[in-house]
Amino acid sequence: MRYWFLAISAMVFFPVHSLAKVTLERNDRGVVVKIDGEVFTEYHTQAGQAPACWPIVGPGGSRVTRGYPFTPPEKGGTRDHPHHQSLWMTHGDVNKIDFWATNRNDGKGEAGPHIAHREFVRVESHGDTAELVTQNDWMNGNQRVCEDSTSLVFGGQAGGDRWIDYTILLKASDRDVTFGDTKEGTFAIRVADSMRVDAKQGGRIVNSEGLEDAKAWGQPARWVDYTGPVERKTQGIAILCHPKSFRPVPRWHVRTYGLFAVNPFGQHDFPNPEAAQQGAVVLKKGESLTFKYRVWFHGGATDVEKTEAMFREYASK
Repeated sequence: MRYWFLAISAMVFFPVHSLAKVTLERNDRGVVVKIDGEVFTEYHTQAGQAPACWPIVGPGGSRVTRGYPFTPPEKGGTRDHPHHQSLWMTHGDVNKIDFWATNRNDGKGEAGPHIAHREFVRVESHGDTAELVTQNDWMNGNQRVCEDSTSLVFGGQAGGDRWIDYTILLKASDRDVTFGDTKEGTFAIRVADSMRVDAKQGGRIVNSEGLEDAKAWGQPARWVDYTGPVERKTQGIAILCHPKSFRPVPRWHVRTYGLFAVNPFGQHDFPNPEAAQQGAVVLKKGESLTFKYRVWFHGGATDVEKTEAMFREYASK
């Protein structure tokens, strides 16, 4: 069942709350983001193979992404896929180089494939929003493969939902670059262990096309919402794809074990090839791609009307 019919009336269901004050504070790890004086997240310039945001505190005051590998696994917690870094972006095939499942050091003292923070271009608070703009180099050892310029705009409602709007420009600065057809990517979150569908505590995946849980894997959608309990409160994380983003109805590498990723390049690994045609993309030297995603952290189970309203509001920007 599709939810397009909700778009006309969706705004009626979207509640209006006062906006919160959002501030940014630099430290030696990167930048801390606070909402009304309380930590929302921290942008780490060095976090394994790529910059990442961790922790991420949801509207219920609990951390909604997995702590590992930033912290040791909790008792009984998962320790799989140490390259799943809370909230991050990489890809598993960039000129045949794996930036996804990689370690920063190859064991010989040499840097392996990784995304290196170059500089902060902007670190600004604007009252009810704040913006962080970074430039990063995708490095294979000492050779740059491509670069990105990424804007993160943080916002939230006083005592309620919060979001991060990502605009990511990937550029083939030095040579032609191919982003390959693989399921291993691309813009990703690893949800808290208790939220996982496989934890059997009430976790649930829902996409904009009405598919749930394992049926949502690899399927095209405008948005996906992953909900589940954290410290006895139901929390939700939705990723919304802006209509102006590259491949705005992408496939999703979203797993019941807790991985939650937008993948606009993968095709052959995913089911139902007729559902969406995507795959490898070649950027000639100097060309670029732009991705626009909102990550929305909300309380409660999936509310389709409210999610459609949030999508409509984001799409209007």
